[in-house]
Amino acid sequence: MAGEPVTAARPGGPRRSGTETLGGHTSRQLRNLCEIVGLTAHDGEVYARTLTEMLGAAAERPLDLPPPNPTFLSDDHTPVEFSLSFVPGAAPTLRVLLEPGCAAGGLARNGRLGLRAVRETTARWGFATDRLDELEDLFLPPSPEGPLALWCALELRPGGVPKVKVYLNPAAGGQKRAAATVGEALRRLGHRDAFAALPPHDRHLFFALDLGDWAEPRVKVYLAHQDLSAAEAGALSRMEGGPLAAESEEFFRIASGQDGDEEGGGTASAPVVRRPVQSCHAFTETASGLPSGFTLYVPVRDYARHDGDALTRATALLGRYGQDPAPLLGAVSAVTDRSPEDGVGLVAYLALAHQQGQPPRVTAYVSSEAYEVRPPAGLLPAEPATVR
Repeated sequence: MAGEPVTAARPGGPRRSGTETLGGHTSRQLRNLCEIVGLTAHDGEVYARTLTEMLGAAAERPLDLPPPNPTFLSDDHTPVEFSLSFVPGAAPTLRVLLEPGCAAGGLARNGRLGLRAVRETTARWGFATDRLDELEDLFLPPSPEGPLALWCALELRPGGVPKVKVYLNPAAGGQKRAAATVGEALRRLGHRDAFAALPPHDRHLFFALDLGDWAEPRVKVYLAHQDLSAAEAGALSRMEGGPLAAESEEFFRIASGQDGDEEGGGTASAPVVRRPVQSCHAFTETASGLPSGFTLYVPVRDYARHDGDALTRATALLGRYGQDPAPLLGAVSAVTDRSPEDGVGLVAYLALAHQQGQPPRVTAYVSSEAYEVRPPAGLLPAEPATVR
């Protein structure tokens, strides 16, 4: 999951001919990934077409030009990110996160284009957007602030009809109003006591909604936790029947390379300034005020020398939860032909999710790297931090 980039991409990334476009590059990656997770070629074509349609004018932009606009969805400003979510006894679920208004000039127009793209696309599948419409004034004001307007994630299922998630910016009305915006949004959606259930945090990052065919549609609040310790990570869940503190602590230590299994713990050469760890608190029922889901996200690229380290940790985590790492390794090859040791950031985040009534999920977030590749940590001086 995207959130809080620290160093910008540096020169030396992919160089392609002027005929390669953003849409062509990312849709090819998506078709390859669909094959990895067992979706049919037809499904791959349908989802690739949906991706390029939602990117709008940006899809036709040649990759030898700079990104259409800065976006903190990824380190190199590619407005697309992939993820694979693993549960026992099933093929991993493939998701694609995108910024549909990325070609727009200005945050307000970005939000309007993004909202239109979501409405038009979901209408094709017969999905209602009433819950999103109810929040439009809060998160898409005439003069928005903050680093994003609207992102959309598609969870790809057999048959060509995905599940849909929309991500909104709590700081759209100003960072000082972010908490009030989240509280009001929860209240409007019937979760009057949910805000009080959130753990201590440094900042509200995202407010997210499930749209479409979900058994239990979720309302999700994402929080940033700067300089988090393993013990503090273990204390973040407010979910009844959620993970024990020791489980979250172990996940944090492995994902961040602090379990002592790697030479130097994997932290000595990491960037000086790291993105905050994220937590997500998912609400499905309004009676208790407690979340029914909890996810912990570690920005593994800030704690790894290169993607080889990140993949080693992902493999260890998948093994602990009885998962085969082969699809993740195949996914890496499906999006790039570079060696994992040649850069850092291809594997952006590792996440551990708990949802009531479901087994734990391990998710790996895979960058498109359409524009640049970050060199391995320590090869170049760290650049000034930028907020994402």
